[in-house]
Amino acid sequence: MNAQIKTFIEAAARRVGYDKTHITRVIAYREIDAWLDNLSCAELDTLEISAGWKWRDRQWGSYTEMNWPDYDICQERLKDSFDVIIADNVWEHLPYPYRATRNVYDMLRPGGWFINITPFMIRYHAVPIDCSRWTETGMKHFLEEAGFDREQIATGSWGNAQAVKSNLVSWQRAGWQRKFENDERFPLTVWAMAQKQ
Repeated sequence: MNAQIKTFIEAAARRVGYDKTHITRVIAYREIDAWLDNLSCAELDTLEISAGWKWRDRQWGSYTEMNWPDYDICQERLKDSFDVIIADNVWEHLPYPYRATRNVYDMLRPGGWFINITPFMIRYHAVPIDCSRWTETGMKHFLEEAGFDREQIATGSWGNAQAVKSNLVSWQRAGWQRKFENDERFPLTVWAMAQKQ
């Protein structure tokens, strides 16, 4: 699709209140945005791994992107250190998520935060590969094993049976929907905020 047409369609959708955000991300984004509102983001140096559209427009002290294939978080880390590192629906695609998380841990400053959003009950999607899923409990154990203090890890999840079903064939958008009921038996998306001591 032509970039100008895509920009026009997205602007028109916003004007009429249609939310093009994937339903799998709506609640995670709301929760994390609210959580970030309690930090002094304008003073924080932030790295986003395989950056999308969501987080770059927030007012950060500095914002850096580390995108594959130029950088492979499983194999290397930047020399810089950061206050916040964000991985938005990336970790499920990594062949070595433990290595990647250790690299994140090493790039965080003391007191820094790793924000990790991953799908759980979602269909296989190889972009370019699809490897791992975690529940909230699994994510806490995984982050603890990678070096984070278990007491400094907060997690959340959202989903329901209808949202799981609707994403089995195509990616459902939030659209006109404003009510997002949660059923803990069907976690579509899991997120974590882990602080380095």
